[in-house]
Amino acid sequence: MMETSCFGLLQYLQKLSDKEFQRFKELLRKEPKKFKLKPISWTKIKNTSKEDLVMQLNKHYPEKVWNIVLSLFVQVNREDLSTMIQKERIDKYTKYKKYMKNTFQHIWTLETNTHITDRSYHKTIELQYRALQGIFDRKSKPITAVVSGSRGEGKTIFLRKVVLDWAAGNLLQNRFRYVFFFSVFTLNTTTEFSLAELISSNLPESSETLDDILSDPKRILFILEGFDYLKFDLELRTNLCNDCTKKLPTEIVLSSLLQKIMLQECSLLLELGDSSLSKIIPLLQYPREIMITGFPEQTIEFYCVSHFNIQRGREIFENLKRINTLFTLCSNPLMCWMICSSLKWQDESREVEKYYGGTVGLLYTLFMVSAFKSTFARTQSKHNSDQLKTLCTLAVEGMWKQVYVFDSEDLRRNGISETDKAVWLRMNFFQNQGHNIVFYHHTLQWYFAILFYFLKQGKETHHPIIGSLPQLLGEIYSHKQNQWFQTQVLLFGMITEQVASLLEPCFGFVSTEAVRQEIIRYIKSLSQQECNEKLLRTRNLFFCLLSNQEESFVTQVMDLFEEITVDICNVDDLSATQYCLQQASKLKHLHLHIQKRVFSEIHDSECGDLENFNVDKEIVATHWPMICSYLHKLYVLDLDSCHFSRKAIQDLCNSMSPSPTVPLTHFKLQSLWCSFMTNFGDGSLFHTLLQLPHLKYLNLYGTNLSNHVVEMLCSALRCSTCKVEELLLGKCDISSEACGIIATSLINSKVKHLSLVENPLKNKGVMSLCEVLKDPNCVLESLMLSYCCLTFIACGSLYEALLSNKHLSLLDLESNFLEDTGVNLLCEALKDPNCTLEELWLSGCYLTPESCEEIYTVFTCNKNLKTLKLGNNSIQDAGVKQLCEALCHPNCKLQCLGLDMCELTSDCCEDLALALTTCNTLKSLNLDWNLLEHSGLEVLCDALNHKDCNLKMLGLDKSLFPEKSQTLLQAVEKENKNLNVVHFPWIEEECQKRGVRLVWNSTN
Repeated sequence: MMETSCFGLLQYLQKLSDKEFQRFKELLRKEPKKFKLKPISWTKIKNTSKEDLVMQLNKHYPEKVWNIVLSLFVQVNREDLSTMIQKERIDKYTKYKKYMKNTFQHIWTLETNTHITDRSYHKTIELQYRALQGIFDRKSKPITAVVSGSRGEGKTIFLRKVVLDWAAGNLLQNRFRYVFFFSVFTLNTTTEFSLAELISSNLPESSETLDDILSDPKRILFILEGFDYLKFDLELRTNLCNDCTKKLPTEIVLSSLLQKIMLQECSLLLELGDSSLSKIIPLLQYPREIMITGFPEQTIEFYCVSHFNIQRGREIFENLKRINTLFTLCSNPLMCWMICSSLKWQDESREVEKYYGGTVGLLYTLFMVSAFKSTFARTQSKHNSDQLKTLCTLAVEGMWKQVYVFDSEDLRRNGISETDKAVWLRMNFFQNQGHNIVFYHHTLQWYFAILFYFLKQGKETHHPIIGSLPQLLGEIYSHKQNQWFQTQVLLFGMITEQVASLLEPCFGFVSTEAVRQEIIRYIKSLSQQECNEKLLRTRNLFFCLLSNQEESFVTQVMDLFEEITVDICNVDDLSATQYCLQQASKLKHLHLHIQKRVFSEIHDSECGDLENFNVDKEIVATHWPMICSYLHKLYVLDLDSCHFSRKAIQDLCNSMSPSPTVPLTHFKLQSLWCSFMTNFGDGSLFHTLLQLPHLKYLNLYGTNLSNHVVEMLCSALRCSTCKVEELLLGKCDISSEACGIIATSLINSKVKHLSLVENPLKNKGVMSLCEVLKDPNCVLESLMLSYCCLTFIACGSLYEALLSNKHLSLLDLESNFLEDTGVNLLCEALKDPNCTLEELWLSGCYLTPESCEEIYTVFTCNKNLKTLKLGNNSIQDAGVKQLCEALCHPNCKLQCLGLDMCELTSDCCEDLALALTTCNTLKSLNLDWNLLEHSGLEVLCDALNHKDCNLKMLGLDKSLFPEKSQTLLQAVEKENKNLNVVHFPWIEEECQKRGVRLVWNSTN
């Protein structure tokens, strides 16, 4: 490639005189700076020949060589050469455009099916075309644009039309000199390639060389489609490459192009479906979106009329409108075509009773059966079944290989003759793609692949790559294999009695029961953890159950779950969730996340037109109250990161209020989580929720609460009917004033556990709490106050409270600026025999070894204190020495000691070892994140193996130590069966007691 490009450039340099050539080289010293490139050193070009200079230019400026040369020819007064080059290049790229026009005219005419006139098609994509032109109107800036939409809505057809119109001179003429169109799924059988090779394979012989084309990447547009069917996982990577001539693994080349590491200045136009959108978008730089939304009602009517005559077309259109689920499917062009094709075949067969279909699985079956009846009207079911099996075997083999393009050998191997191929083409099961064959649509291939498992008989042998039905279910439910979702929808939609009754007259008896039971067995075999992992995208399962619509089966599946997590992203998710929850009689725990767009009350033009927005609002108004009506049956409701509107909150409130049909005794809710909610209304919901007879746990972590809402909460807490014992209000932006309101509500309430972590309570707020703690009617047992902006001043009030309160057993003061002064005050309280505190968490409180003097005394005189956490403090070896001396005291009853991140070294290990073999009550010791050398670990391990050591848990990250130290620790665990060495040993318990949640990470 480079040799050809070098020869072309050398031809023009040869036309320069020696004087012109010398001037050319002198100007070359500065010219690259105009293109923000580093000049070639003068010593390399001063005496170089024309041949060598061409090599130097191609080596240093492969993408800019022609731009630099054209500019320099003008500057040495050889405009004639510049003109000649431009004319030759225009001739060559004109030939490329002509080649693309002929190629895509053929594809458009013979391989693309809109089933309406081009003029009508242009009307349906008018908005998208206008958006495309608007996105690419900037002439120099590289753009990445995404064409999104559901499968079968015409994304690929739209992109083919873009290429055809560009090649015909009707679109983006001044923007792009070269447009390349690639179907990425054709690379599924390619383990490695170079982008240069891929481009070259699509160039006609008479076009420019590859180096010439790449010399101006701003004028290049790559159109890539088929990411939904790509088997490689593309992700953010660091091992990317900017050399497009280098042969690399397929996923590296594609990721490098998408992430603009390779050919940074080119533009991209990508087709992304439901499965690939969420995976590819994070790789892109500022992508613009063009949404293909399918057919509006007017186009569906026009489509029906186009397939039939006017009268029959309108009659079918009106019938479809009456079947709501079917009419919704008609907005998808592929579905609309299949429905019309099925009905047309039924008309031609003069069938009296017309079947329309109601679900996706039924629709595909109706389409296939209608085509068979039309073509093989007089053949026996055995012949039809044998014919169908060959088609299904090809489809399922391709599905497992993730191959969508088939050659003649693939057909022959699966028993499909040339005659059969012609029949499948005529029936619109196949279509040509160049010299190869593809199924009419990828989803049609999946349909036949799924049908394989219904037709398969036990003794038949097939290609070893074809997995069993349990293996297929394993792939479907693997959350990394999003492209299998459509397979799941079809599988669930085809196990109905209605599908079986459609297949039987044409193909003989087909049992769906075996497949149905295999699905039930598979889901039932999963543990709760596996369900959470493998059914992570529960919305997919719900859509599949919705596509089945046989209540007995849906109930059978839903009754397998006692706990389920649902991420509602849009109105369709809401509808599917409502349908499935109504069939779930055994569900006890529901984790619900609802994204912002679901309850949005303001129309966003980027999310669709106003008409669809209003339709969505009506659907929400119907289905959300129905979901709410189910919630009283739950034991645990987790509303995590739910974006509610006021109306949605009101519906929730109404559903939690007793009524004649659902009396108070029917409410089972015990735990309610409302984390990171954006709208909690005016707080009136609390009066409804907190009267529920079994509700004992309320967590509002991350939900901002105004003082007014806090007052409403506390008012409900004071009611005698309120049974709440655990109240977790972490990260709720609670002020000192609001803290005072909460404090007063604790008197005579049943709250035993209160978490106010990560709130700016300050000393003033905690003083209010301490006053209440002194009241004998306060039954609080655990108080979590980490990250509350406290200082040593608050410790004075806490000192008094600890002496007065007889119930408090746990006090969490982590990450407050208490210093030694504050902790010394707390120690004074702990020395008092009236102090009943059992756990004190002081990690990150800015303590020094001096604080350990007072702690020593506490250890030796306090028999109630069982846990002391001192992590993330500057305790150092000197402090640990004092603590260990105290641990060795016979009066010390401590069970858990936290010394993680305390700046310890191996010098303290002798002291720790002595404490481990002397203190028989010590069960848990956390030494995470301390610089302990192997020699120190040896001392500790000897103590851990000692017969007098009772330690059950040692906090250490084994992976941070060298191999010999890891071996030593593993040997200790093997020797001491009661000991576990773990990293972050208390993290789960701490988060649970504080009520801390991570912000929801949507998997969709």
